[in-house]
Amino acid sequence: MTDYRTERDSMGEVRVPADAFYGAQTQRAVENFPISGWRLPPAMVSAMGMVKYACGVANRDLGKLTGSGKNPMLEGQVDAMLQAAMEVAEGKLADQFPIDVFQTGSGTSSNMNINEVISNRAIEIVGSDRTAKEKPIHPNDHVNMGQSTNDTFPTAIHVAAAVQIETNLLPALRRMHASLAEKAKQWDKVIKIGRTHLMDATPLRLGQEFGGFARQLELSIARAESARDAVLELPVGGTAVGSGINTHPEFGARVAKVLADQTGVAFIEAVNHFEANAQRDALVHSHGELKCIAQTLFNVSNNIRWLGSGPRCGFYEVKLPTRQPGSSIMPGKVNPVMCESMMQLTARVMGNDTCMTVSGASGGNFQLNIMMPVMAHTILESVHLLAQGTNAFVEFCVDEMEANVESCEASVEQSLSMCTSLNALIGYDQAAKLAKEAFASGQTIRELCREKGILPEDTLTDALDPWKMTEPQA
Repeated sequence: MTDYRTERDSMGEVRVPADAFYGAQTQRAVENFPISGWRLPPAMVSAMGMVKYACGVANRDLGKLTGSGKNPMLEGQVDAMLQAAMEVAEGKLADQFPIDVFQTGSGTSSNMNINEVISNRAIEIVGSDRTAKEKPIHPNDHVNMGQSTNDTFPTAIHVAAAVQIETNLLPALRRMHASLAEKAKQWDKVIKIGRTHLMDATPLRLGQEFGGFARQLELSIARAESARDAVLELPVGGTAVGSGINTHPEFGARVAKVLADQTGVAFIEAVNHFEANAQRDALVHSHGELKCIAQTLFNVSNNIRWLGSGPRCGFYEVKLPTRQPGSSIMPGKVNPVMCESMMQLTARVMGNDTCMTVSGASGGNFQLNIMMPVMAHTILESVHLLAQGTNAFVEFCVDEMEANVESCEASVEQSLSMCTSLNALIGYDQAAKLAKEAFASGQTIRELCREKGILPEDTLTDALDPWKMTEPQA
């Protein structure tokens, strides 16, 4: 017994690991691209399995697989091929996809990897010898029927991205929105000082501040929906250059319908297959929305980090949960680790957007973009980071935060911007003088106004009511 077998492709013989379901073309790619050790993400492999299943169903229903063409299949062989494709979609053959991300730019190596695995697994299912030279279920003639890498690989990227956004990212963002909205409601009576330019400003309520954060997440949900919708058009059916050579006119629409039924995502056939094959603008658009979501999450988590700073020498208006010791030298120190984790992962996503933009802009010439594997890896990494990071941030930080009411209210009276509400009564210039004098003397605005008899007490009390300052006044 040896630990390899000999397989053949159009270029000749290749030694392949004996127990591998993949074949010669996959092995050539493994040997050609010993680059990063990064494989295509599991979500992409799963999507490729779904696409192959949908293509098989379309070809079956169109009578192409069992028809009069070369190497017609038996009904049981078709069923086996569909079963094998579904096994790939379900992750049951995950160890059979060893090709590096940095490979041929169309993704041809990975497309043939999928074709070979489905072919050999299907042959095994029907009880035949998958190591035989003649393949009764052929990777090109049957699994890849009516397809090119140029239309099915980008189709799989769209499917993977849309499904991951729908099933992972959107629920995470909705969870964070709900948690922030609940905090806004709970903390609506807590008055604190506002800050602009990191300097003291007029009062607001802690609930209002968190209501602003909640609205940011609400808008992020809409952006995630836009990111999903940007990739609903599928290139499948365009084959090599968009013309649809070697496939049935109904093929693209039928495949899109099967994928929509499988996933619950409203996929459709591309409006123009020449655009869909050649350009990856939809992926750039989709990731642009993810970048905006990332900067929102960076902003919200950074603001929460600042609000929790202290506990004695910072703002400490929000008590963050203590997750782990914060220093190897300072006993008792606790850091805002969940905020810092979120800020780092969102920085990665924002950096990923440059890769997507460059790949979309300069990677496409004429009828094909040759940056697709790295685009697949990048967009799926971004969706994964945003979804996982958001869930962790909600569970280990947002849900457990508490308002520090005393700290919030303590600084309100000290703010020199309390004089803002006096503008309508004494004018901007005089109010500015009061602010400067109060700062120099260490007094509050209220104390200085009383000392100088600027306004009657009842008028002054009404004008310097912090609660009234948190809402518009007629």
